[in-house]
Amino acid sequence: MTRVARGLAAATVLAGLVTGCGANESDTGGCAVREPVRLAIATGNATGVYHALGGALAEQLAQGTEGKVRATAAETVGSPQNIQQLVSGTAQLAFSQSDTAADAALGKGVFEGNSQPVRALSRLYLSYAHVIVRADAKIDSLADMRGRRVSTGGAQSGTEMIAQRMLRAAGLNPDADIQAQHWDLGRTVDGMREGTLDAMFFIGGLPTPGVTELLASAHDKVRLIDVTDVLPGLRAMSTSYEGGAIPASVYATASDTRAVVVPNVLLVREDMDPDLACVVTRTLFDRKPQLEQANSAAKGILRGIAPDTDPVALHRGAARVIR
Repeated sequence: MTRVARGLAAATVLAGLVTGCGANESDTGGCAVREPVRLAIATGNATGVYHALGGALAEQLAQGTEGKVRATAAETVGSPQNIQQLVSGTAQLAFSQSDTAADAALGKGVFEGNSQPVRALSRLYLSYAHVIVRADAKIDSLADMRGRRVSTGGAQSGTEMIAQRMLRAAGLNPDADIQAQHWDLGRTVDGMREGTLDAMFFIGGLPTPGVTELLASAHDKVRLIDVTDVLPGLRAMSTSYEGGAIPASVYATASDTRAVVVPNVLLVREDMDPDLACVVTRTLFDRKPQLEQANSAAKGILRGIAPDTDPVALHRGAARVIR
């Protein structure tokens, strides 16, 4: 059992019921909270999409419930930590990449042997693997990163997990064949701009604010590269991974860039009150235009694919809204 899995197993024993809200079915079309509730939303890096949308969701929950549901978006290193906080009760809502969520539900990866008590409220938008290199580094593929200074994302983050899988799929040992730097997005952007890094990974929606900043301020010094040749190897590790493209219009690049993509999900504990889960899910869709104003990645939150969260089961409260 890994250290993370042991910690999560203990947290599962200690964590209690997330909320105990009642409902008044006549208030909001079938679900409502009766008593005031405070929630913490585990998001991600401050310059990433999770944090932007988490903050917007917190604001819309308060407005949509006349202040009965108040939430705070908390910065984290990403999906694995988000699930850890969710299970322990530190957070009541958590953004997660679907590959990490699947590992948690099945007791795989860092959760080896310990299936976590998580449920999904909805599938969200797609995240894209941004693989960016210094223009003068002569890196055109993942194999070219051998011996180079590469930021693989914050330690135990969702970005780090996918970066390591991508490197392995390219035939590299991420612990020995590159000079791995376990930096968050803010520090990574600085390193790429200053030339202390040769390449970087970041997994995020479109647009990711930190990536926008980097490509705008150092557009002639850095470039996105296509690494979708590793997709077959990635899919052997998890069927969560898909192929896609980062449109040129997103970051004002010369052309579209093919990319590895992974869906995101919004998670809760399995014991969240169904009425509260229903309210949060309804807010996600009823106030989608406001979320899109916070970050256009929210355009990818679509009711038609919202229930597609397997192998993470849909929470029964969410099912009232999207099934």
